[in-house]
Amino acid sequence: MTAAENVCYTLINVQSDSEPPSEVSLKADLEKGEIKAKTEALKKVIIMILNGEKLPGLLMTIIRFVLPLQDHTIKKLLLVFWEIVPKTTPDGKLLQEMILVCDAYRKDLQHPNEFIRGSTLRFLCKLKESELLEPLMPAIRACLEHRHSYVRRNAVLAIYTIYRNFEHLIPDAPELIHDFLVNEKDASCKRNAFMMLIHADQDRALDYLSTCIDQVHTFGDILQLVIVELIYKVCHANPSERARFIRCIYNLLQSSSPAVKYEAAGTLVTLSSAPTAIKAAAQCYIDLIIKESDNNVKLIVLDRLIELKEHPTHERVLQDLVMDILRVLSTPDLEVRKKTLQLALDLVSSRNVEELVIVLKKEVIKTNNVTEHEDTDKYRQLLVRTLHSCSVRFPDMAANVIPVLMEFLSDTNEAAAADVLEFVREAIQRFDNLRPLIIEKMLEVFHAIKTVKIYRGALWILGEYCSTKEDIQSVMTEVRRSIGEIPIVDNEIKKETGELKPEDEVSAAPAQKLVTEMGTYVTQSALSSSRPSKKEEDRPPLRGFLMDGDFYVAASLATTLTKVALRYVSIVEDNRKQNSFVAEAMLIMVTVLHLGKSSLPKKPITDDDVDRISLCLKVLSECSPLMNDIFNKECRKSLSHMLAVRLEEEKLSQKKESEKRNVTVQADDPISFMQLTAKNEMTSKEDQFQLSLLAAMGNTQRKEAADPLASKLNKVTQLTGFSDPVYAEAYVHVNQYDIVLDVLVVNQTSDTLQNCTLELATLGDLKLVEKPSPLTLAPHDFANIKANVKVASTENGIIFGNIVYDVSGAASDRNCVVLSDIHIDIMDYIQPASCTDAEFRQMWAEFEWENKVTVNTNIVDLNEYLQHILKSTNMKCLTPEKALSGFCGFMAANLYARSIFGEDALANVSIEKPIHLGPDAAVTGHIRIRAKSQGMALSLGDKINLSQKKANL
Repeated sequence: MTAAENVCYTLINVQSDSEPPSEVSLKADLEKGEIKAKTEALKKVIIMILNGEKLPGLLMTIIRFVLPLQDHTIKKLLLVFWEIVPKTTPDGKLLQEMILVCDAYRKDLQHPNEFIRGSTLRFLCKLKESELLEPLMPAIRACLEHRHSYVRRNAVLAIYTIYRNFEHLIPDAPELIHDFLVNEKDASCKRNAFMMLIHADQDRALDYLSTCIDQVHTFGDILQLVIVELIYKVCHANPSERARFIRCIYNLLQSSSPAVKYEAAGTLVTLSSAPTAIKAAAQCYIDLIIKESDNNVKLIVLDRLIELKEHPTHERVLQDLVMDILRVLSTPDLEVRKKTLQLALDLVSSRNVEELVIVLKKEVIKTNNVTEHEDTDKYRQLLVRTLHSCSVRFPDMAANVIPVLMEFLSDTNEAAAADVLEFVREAIQRFDNLRPLIIEKMLEVFHAIKTVKIYRGALWILGEYCSTKEDIQSVMTEVRRSIGEIPIVDNEIKKETGELKPEDEVSAAPAQKLVTEMGTYVTQSALSSSRPSKKEEDRPPLRGFLMDGDFYVAASLATTLTKVALRYVSIVEDNRKQNSFVAEAMLIMVTVLHLGKSSLPKKPITDDDVDRISLCLKVLSECSPLMNDIFNKECRKSLSHMLAVRLEEEKLSQKKESEKRNVTVQADDPISFMQLTAKNEMTSKEDQFQLSLLAAMGNTQRKEAADPLASKLNKVTQLTGFSDPVYAEAYVHVNQYDIVLDVLVVNQTSDTLQNCTLELATLGDLKLVEKPSPLTLAPHDFANIKANVKVASTENGIIFGNIVYDVSGAASDRNCVVLSDIHIDIMDYIQPASCTDAEFRQMWAEFEWENKVTVNTNIVDLNEYLQHILKSTNMKCLTPEKALSGFCGFMAANLYARSIFGEDALANVSIEKPIHLGPDAAVTGHIRIRAKSQGMALSLGDKINLSQKKANL
C-alpha cells in the first residue's frame, strides 16, 4: 500500500456547520475546566487536527493537564488524539514531549483496569514510531499473562503488528506466541495467536495444528475458520500436504457453525476433485441453504452449487443430488426457487427425471391449495415451465405431466394458464400417442376456462386436433353449451324485457349482519346483491366474452367451427348429417355476427372480425378442396415448422453451452504433473482468500485488464489543465453500487498549499458518501484523494466540483480551480439478459416511459447496424437469428437488458434500407426504448444517439 492508501482506523463525524474555536479558549478549557469541559475541548482539538490544523502549542498543555486524569472517556479520547497528532519534528526526529507520553502509556499497560490495558494495547497496534514502542515492550509481554482474556487477545494483536512492522523489537515473537497458544484456553485468544502464526511463521502454526488435529471439531468457530484458511494456504502452496489435512476438512463439514461449513466446503472443492469430496461439499451446501433463514445467504450458496455444476466432472456427482437440491423449494422466496429449478433442470438426466417430475407435480398441486399470493402465481408459472422443459427433453414423462397441468387451464391467473396451454399445444403436435388423452382432458376443463385468451387457445387446439366423429360432436356440444341459447340477440332482449318474473321478485328478507376482514359489522341488504349476480353469473362463458365486446374470440370460434365442420364432412358419409352439422356451425357464426352488429355488447364487433367470420361462412357454403387443405393441413404445417425451429434453437444453445464447459486440450499442449510442479509455479493459481479480500475492498482485477487497451488509463479523466496551479486527474472505478474516484492532485507552484480541499457535487441519482478531508501540499508535491459516490439507479450521472486551497503566507482569499465534469456511463450498470416473448410484450404494455430515437448513422447494412447497437448498449437481441437472416430491405428486432439494480430496459428496432437511394444509402428508421423510470429511458436514448455512427478507422 502507498502512504495515501494506508488503512484508516478512526473515522470521526464532523459537524460541517460548527464554528472552529480559537486556540486560546481551548487552552483555557484544557487547563482549568471541569472534566466535562476538558472532554469537549479535547474533542474539538481532535476535529481541528483532522481538518489539517497543527496546534503545536496545545501538546504540552494536554500532557500536563489532561494526560494524568483517570477518567475513562478522556483516556479513550487521548488514544485517538495520540494516533492523529504529529509526533515528529519537520526533519523527522521524535518530539521530546513524546517521552512523557510513552511513560504514561507504560503505566496504563500496568493499570489494574483490564479495559484500559486492552484499549491501550489496541492503540499500540496503530503506532508507527519504533522509538515510542521500544520502552513499552516488557509491559506488552507481561500482558500476555494477564488474568483477563480481553487483555491477552489484544496483547497478541499488538505483538503481531509490532513484529510485522519492527521485527527487531521482538525477534522471538513467533516462539513466544506458540508457547502462549499451547497453554491458552480462551477461544478468541487462541484465534488471534493462531492467526499471527499463520502470517508470521507458518511452520509453527502447522506444528501446533498437527498436535491437536483430532480435536479441531471441538474448537470454537472463530478458531476453526482460521484453521480452514491455514489448510487452504498450505495446500495451495504445497499440494503434497493435501493428504495430511483433507480428513480435517471433512470433519469441519460437520461443524455447528454455518460459516465454518461454508468455508470448509469451498476449501474441500479446491483441494480435491474426487467424487466423494464433491458430493460431501455439495451436500454441505444444500444443508446450509435449507437451514439458513437469510435469502441472501441462500442465493450466495446456490451460486456456489451452480459453479460446481459448471465443471464437467462434477456435474455427474451433482446429478445424484437433484432430489436433495429440490428440498430448497420449501423456501418461500421466488428468486431462490427460480435458481433452484434452473439448477435442477440443468442436472436432470434419464436416471432422475421420473423422481423430479413427481416432486414438481406435488409442488404444482400445493400451489393450488395455498391462499392466492402474487408470488404463488409466479411460482406456479416457473413449475409449469420446468415441467414443460422436462417433457420436451424426456417425452416419456409427458403422459404423467399433462393431466395434472391441464387442471390449471381453468386458473384465474392467465400467465400460468397460458404457459400450460403452450405446453399442451407443443405436446399434442409432437406426441401423436397422447392426442386422445389431451383431447379428453381439454373437453373436460373447457367449460371451466375463465380467461378469454386461454379460451381462444383451447378452441384452436380442439378445432385443429379433433379427428374422430365423437370428438367433433363433443366439441360442438361444448360450444353450444358455452354460447347458451341461440339466437343470442333475441334471447338477450327477452331477458332484458322479462327480467323480473314473479318468482324472481325480491322478498323482504331480514337484513343479514356480516363480519368484515377488519372485524367490524356490516349490514347486507338482500336487495343489493340478488339481481346483478343472477344476470351476470348465469351467463355461459363464451356469451359473457361476446357481451363484453371481445369479438376476437368469435373469429377464433368461426375458424374452429369451420375446421371441424370440414373434417366432419370428410368423415361422415350421410349427406343429411353433413348438412345438419354444417348448418349448425353456420347458424352459430351468423348469430354471433348479428350480436356484434347489434347494440347489446359493450363494444361493437371490429371490421377484421366481421371479415373473418364472413370468410368462414363462405368457405362452409362452398366447401372447396383448396380451402379444405388450407384450413386442415397448412395451419398445422405452420405450427410444426415453428416448433421445429424453436427446438433447433434450443439444441444449438445447449450445444454452445456444453462446448463452453468442455475443456479442450490440444495435441501439443504440455502436460503438468502436480508432483513435478515447482512451488513458485503452483502459486500462479489464484488464491481464493486473497481474491475474496480484494473483492471486498473493491480492488477486483478484471480479466480484460490483460489487454493493454483495456487498462486503467482508459478510465482516467483529466479534471484541470496543465497550466493550472493545481493539476488533477481522476481514475473512475465503478463497483456495483458505488463509484470510487481516485483523484491525483499535483501542486505545480513553488508555494505550500494549505487546506487543499476537493469539493464535489453530483447531478442525477448519485450521492456523495463523505467529504474528502483537506490536505497540505508542499511545493511540486502530489497526493491521492479518494472519494466515494453511491449509485441508486441506472441513469447517466455527472460529478462536478472544484479544488480550493490557501497559499501559505499570502493574505488573499482562498483560491479555487474549477474541475471538468466527470460523466458516469450508464453502460457500467447494464447487462444483457433474456426473457420470453410474452414477458417482453407484458412489460412493453406496462412501462410508461418511452423514448423514440431516430436512426442517424453512416452504416449501410441493416445487420451491421443492429450488431453495432447491441455492442454499444450491452443489450441482447431476443429476435431469433433465423428471423433476421436474409435481406428484404427492412428489419424489426426486440432488444432487452437488465440493470444491476433489477431495472428492465426494452427496445424495439425498426429499420429499413432505402433501396431507391442507391446501394450506399445509410440505414433509416426508429428505435423505441421503454423503461419503468424516465432516467433509464432517456439515458439509454442518449447512449444510442452518441454511438449510432460508426467511427471511421
